[in-house]
This record gives sequence, structure tokens and C-alpha cells, in this order.
Amino acid sequence: MKYLLGSELAGFIKERQAKQVRQLLQAYKIQPKLAIVAASDNPTIKTYVNLKKKYGAEDGVIVEEHVETTASILNTIRRLNDDESVHGIIVQLPLSDETQTETVLQSVRSTKDVDGLSIDSLFDAATPIAINWLLTGYNVELKGKRIVIVGNGRLVGEPLNKMWLNSGLQPFVVDAETANKEDQIAQADVIVTAVGKPALISSELVKYDAVVVDAGVASEKGVLKGDVADDVFERQDITITPKKGGVGPLTVCALFDNVIRAAYKTTQKDAE
Repeated sequence: MKYLLGSELAGFIKERQAKQVRQLLQAYKIQPKLAIVAASDNPTIKTYVNLKKKYGAEDGVIVEEHVETTASILNTIRRLNDDESVHGIIVQLPLSDETQTETVLQSVRSTKDVDGLSIDSLFDAATPIAINWLLTGYNVELKGKRIVIVGNGRLVGEPLNKMWLNSGLQPFVVDAETANKEDQIAQADVIVTAVGKPALISSELVKYDAVVVDAGVASEKGVLKGDVADDVFERQDITITPKKGGVGPLTVCALFDNVIRAAYKTTQKDAE
């Protein structure tokens, strides 16, 4: 078995980002700032917010958390849109009122939508960027391979599919409406799963010598789990992301890459 260790690649990216932040401070007196807006008491959300705060502190990026109610969240985003000291805004999903999700996401200004979730965002979504970095970093060749993306969600599956189609690849997306789901997955050379359902991908669905990227996240009895079942990790023939330290560390890196890029864009605007 070969592991795809995003945690190893993340160290190199963080070094580069820290240099960029120092350059912004020295040359432009700008310190990148990320505003995280949440409207839910979901414990998984708190875990991810704390992770981003820790990363920002290490990179020199200011991270602010705004815990809002359903009634106040839109006003807070409008205020942050107009705050020139804020370079990136993310809405931590899910919201307590999920019927508001689309309205809230589209309210983030395109120049600050560092999660890449609004229609006209200037940035690619963080997890698809992370998956690309991970596969490229380990020299996983995608051209000519049968690629299956399991899940068509707006955070991973949908933007990743779009990104790969734009690069000339032909991924096949498996979702709730797909006929013969298991057969489609079992034929894949490369599986990227992002459903949030523990043990969804069992060993019998993974062909010999396949590459498996698990970007699914679910909380089961307070423990964060991916989509891949334990029996898959007993295989010696496959290449796979580990249970911890796979896509996750690079997703955070990609998010902060977007924040730093957004901060740099303000220097170009000032020069015009």
C-alpha cells in the first residue's frame, strides 16, 4: 500500500505562504485576513474553525470567527464585504437553516469568496485544488485513466468534475441517481469519494492497483470519519489517502492560498 500524505506536502506549501505573507506586510503593510461566518452549533464545524485559526496563526494570516443567527448572517456578510481589511470570507457549512444556504453563499462578494462557492467567484474551490495538488505531488497520472467521482456535492464533487472536464479529463460522476453505482465504482482506476457516509466504499468496490482519494467527512459518535471502509486499508495493492493527513491538510492550505491571492489582488487594485 502506498499512502498519499497531504500532511507532508502541506509543510512545503506553508513555508511558501509564510514568505508571501511577510512580503505583503513588508512591501504593502497588508496582513491577509479571513472572516469565517457560521450559523450552526454543529460540533464538526467548531473542529474545522479551530483548525483554520491554528493554521492562520502559523502562517501570519488573521482569522476572525463570526457566529451568527439565521436572522443576522446576511447583514454580517454585507458588512464584511465592505470591510477593506477583510480579504476572504467563508461560510462554514452546514447552516442551521439549510434553506438559506444558496442565498447566503451568493451574498459573499466574488472578490472575497475564497471558498469558490458563489456563481461568479474569482477562486476555485479549496478541496478540488487540494486533490489536484495531492495527486500531482505523488505523480499520479490521470490521463487515459477511468476516473470516478463519488458524490456530486457543491463543496467537492461538482467543482472537481468541472475542473477536470476543463483540463481535458473525462471523469464519471456517481450520485444518488446513478444506475449500477457499484459497478461503475468497481471499474475505476481512480476513485475520489466525497459523500460523507462512513464505510460507503468497501474493498469489493476497489479494483486491483486503484488509487483512492477519500474527501468525505462525517461525524459518527463524535469521531470524524471518511467514506472508505476499514477493509480497504488492509489492501497492499492500492494507493490511498490515510484516515488522517490526506486531503484535509491540503484543503486548508488551498483555502489560505486563496486568501493570500485575494490580499495580493488588492495591491493590484491600489496600483491602478
